[in-house]
Formats: sequence, C-alpha cells, structure tokens
Amino acid sequence: MRLEGKKAIALVSKDFEDLELWYPLLRLQEEGATVHLVGEKAGEEYPGKYGVPATADLAFDDVNPADYDGILVPGGWSPDKLRRYDKVMEMVKHMDEHRKPIGQICHAGWVLISADILKGRKVTSTPGIKDDMMNAGATWVDEAVVTDEHIVSARRPPDLPPYAKAYADLLAEQ
Repeated sequence: MRLEGKKAIALVSKDFEDLELWYPLLRLQEEGATVHLVGEKAGEEYPGKYGVPATADLAFDDVNPADYDGILVPGGWSPDKLRRYDKVMEMVKHMDEHRKPIGQICHAGWVLISADILKGRKVTSTPGIKDDMMNAGATWVDEAVVTDEHIVSARRPPDLPPYAKAYADLLAEQ
C-alpha cells in the first residue's frame, strides 16, 4: 500500500459537498493513508449538503499540522465557514510553506484565497468562483484537475476520479 504511514487532514464543516469529502478520503484510505476528519469540535457530527454526515475525529485546536503530510479541503458551502477559523488558515499556510499536498475542489478555493496562498499559482475550481481565484492572483483554467507544485485543484464532483488520483500520487511522493 503506497500511502502506508502517510497522514492527511480532511477539513469538515456544515454543508460540505458530500462526494468531495468522502471520495478522496476513502481513496486515500484504500491506499493505506490515515485521514483524520478535523472540524471545529471533536466528536461533532456535521451534515453534508445531501445529508451524509461526517463526525470530526479532532478539533481544529487539537491539530498540529507538522504531524501531517497533506490536507484536503472539500467544496460545498463549508469553505465559506472554514475560512473564518484562524486555525484553519494556520493549517493551510503551514502546508503551503512546507510544500505539503493541498487538495481543493469546487468552492474549496475560498479557503486558499483567504489563506493568501494563490498568487502566481495555476488552479481550477467551480467556474462560480473563477473571478475570486483570479482576484487572489491565481491563473485560472477550465480543466478537470490542475497540479501546480503541491496544490491539486479540481472543478466539481465529476472530476473526482482524476483529482483523487492526482492527490494520492502527490502524497505518495512526500
């Protein structure tokens, strides 16, 4: 299992896009990675947009990003909530500074925008936040998956298979 020994954070908050959280998480686990769901409160259950719940393993305050090899940010409406937490910003900035894989899909780009890590990066997202991404200094392209150094981005749920593969490939290189 090529990801055995790897640890990743999957951020969770109310109204995450169900598939955008679960698909990559399960993909990494099936390759041997440990993935912790991290939310505002440990043990709290967060409902997805379509009703699939996720229970946080850990709270934002309980996580030391140095203990992890990467981070996943799901889309949905949760990124608008996640970007309001200083601890989330610290986690994302830490991953960026240490060139650890950051995965973002759909509206998750809002978190990277708020972390101020997109200047000069080539990314994709849902077209609905294209202007936001460009205003943050990114070069936005309409492609299923874009990998720019340690940042892997995707547009929406139909892009999940190549997105999860690209992220797993990058995590395996860590």
